[in-house]
Amino acid sequence: MEYRTEHDSMGQVQVPADALWGAQTQRSYQNFRIGSETMPENIIRAFALLKKAAAQANDELDVLPHNQAVLIQRVCDEILAGQHRDQFPLKIWQTGSGTQTNMNFNEVIANRGNQIAAQEGDDSRPLHPNDSVNRSQSSNDTFPTALHIAAALGITEQLIPAGQHLIGTFHDLEVKNQGIIKCGRTHLQDAVPIAFSQEIHGWRGLVQTPLDQFVYVLPFLYRIALGGTAVGTGLNAPKGFDTLVADKLHQLTGLPFRTDPNKFHALTSKDAIVFAHASVKALACNMMKVANDVRWLASGPRLGLGEITIPANEPGSSIMPGKVNPTQCEAVTMVAVQVMGNDAAIGFAASQGNFELNVFMPVIAYDFCQSATLLSDAMESFNIHCAQGIVANREKMSHNLHNSLMLVTCLNPYIGYENAAKVAQKAYKEGTSLRDACVALGFLTAEEFDKVFKPEEMV
Repeated sequence: MEYRTEHDSMGQVQVPADALWGAQTQRSYQNFRIGSETMPENIIRAFALLKKAAAQANDELDVLPHNQAVLIQRVCDEILAGQHRDQFPLKIWQTGSGTQTNMNFNEVIANRGNQIAAQEGDDSRPLHPNDSVNRSQSSNDTFPTALHIAAALGITEQLIPAGQHLIGTFHDLEVKNQGIIKCGRTHLQDAVPIAFSQEIHGWRGLVQTPLDQFVYVLPFLYRIALGGTAVGTGLNAPKGFDTLVADKLHQLTGLPFRTDPNKFHALTSKDAIVFAHASVKALACNMMKVANDVRWLASGPRLGLGEITIPANEPGSSIMPGKVNPTQCEAVTMVAVQVMGNDAAIGFAASQGNFELNVFMPVIAYDFCQSATLLSDAMESFNIHCAQGIVANREKMSHNLHNSLMLVTCLNPYIGYENAAKVAQKAYKEGTSLRDACVALGFLTAEEFDKVFKPEEMV
């Protein structure tokens, strides 16, 4: 491999000749060979949006030459279009402020911008990573800002749409399954009847409610730290930069970003991320419940509940021919477990804001972005490959319903709770019907029983 010599404030560094990054990125690349986790796509996109907005604000405030601001924006647009992904190789496990990732962006944007300038006849290398691309900024306010941007986009562009798609499927299933009555279950035991459409309606609410909760958490993510620079005082940032750059981000994303009124809090606290991820975890918990309900109801095909069938997507065993498993449900539950683990990690990391800065931000960013991506992907996959293909097994539902001892509950108003309990216990012990047990105990005649015992009216 061929190398070129780059330098930073600590001296010279050998950098791969074809790399757009510079000395500081190379030092981090060499010094943190830890794991395989690199900065997630959402953070790369967030930084590109941030740097573009900062360049626009610096241009408008006349603290950055117009030609430099334009070059920065052009490179940011390339990054936003998906180019140069291989130029961001740094690991999550680096400095806790994310300084090296900020400098990775500064160096890539500067070197690529200088390439563009040279191609257009300007060999002066107009962009400098710190003086141009990082103008009016610090790693300490850019990384938390990128974190909030990535989290807000993860919720609004990934989780909410995926959830809405699944909600739509459940709504269609509700309509399709109107009139089907089945046995309800509590404590994994038989309970009183429920309409299958009502059960599905419950699933729909399990997705809808966390989405509704996002309305309350997003405003806190829209508050950004940019403008606080190193410790929250705004040193080296021009007056009005913080509000202007927030307006620019609003224009670029369509999301109502605004400057955080307390930059000291914004740099050191990650409570907004903790709050937001708690809602993500709530959605994951509910998806765990939905997936488990579906796979229990589909269990069998002959020796389980078997009240619904789900799509058979692939063979389920390497040794048992014809076996099919609820794999989409299993994928959802594994993702839910990962999200719950991420929530614990984010909580621990957020508690480590020492003095003027939290120094666990890269792992917070990684975990939040992973949760948003995994959960949205899992919901989309579950929706397409499982939920849309759910079919009620009407015969099995009817059989289970009419063999449920908890139908005896409808007799409470006529024979009382204790006598109804005696009916259920006798029917269970002797393997007879509730009707036979009730008549044998003399609580109702057969005609009276038939008049009041109507499972379909119990929902």
